[in-house]
Amino acid sequence: MHHRDTEDTEMELNKLTEKMHHRDTEDAEMELNKLTEKMHHRDTEDAEMELNKLTEQIIGAAIEVHEALGPGLLESAYEECMCRELALRQIRFDRQRPLPVEYKGVKLDCGYRLDLLVAEAVVVEIKAVEVIVPVHEAQLLTYLKLGGWKIGLLINFNVAVLKDGIRRRIL
Repeated sequence: MHHRDTEDTEMELNKLTEKMHHRDTEDAEMELNKLTEKMHHRDTEDAEMELNKLTEQIIGAAIEVHEALGPGLLESAYEECMCRELALRQIRFDRQRPLPVEYKGVKLDCGYRLDLLVAEAVVVEIKAVEVIVPVHEAQLLTYLKLGGWKIGLLINFNVAVLKDGIRRRIL
């Protein structure tokens, strides 16, 4: 939320608090509910804008890597280069982040690892395959669910034009 919006919201909250003290509680409660909904909507929009900006930056980094290397290398080479590109752009990330599976209250270390987790918000799965198949997309969606993240990118570098190898998924 922007600074000016925060000041306006605080003023509205102060007015509502005063109304509640003057026994206008029913009106004040209705206004408070509207204001709370408005604030939540604004926060959600801001978060979505930040995630969109972040995924654009990640895709930009992937395009840079693909333009430099082209298709035909191993997934590990693209992963290494993506890490270098993200670091150059000063974008925080974890590489090969462990992802435990929780089953009936017990965390199991099944050896699952995210290729990249960018800014603690976007799961990036890197592929170098002939074609993305449904199991690749299912894997990404499962990782999102297991980790509680909302957005992921599946990037296949083994394509002539990278935009044909990118899938963005949202839970």
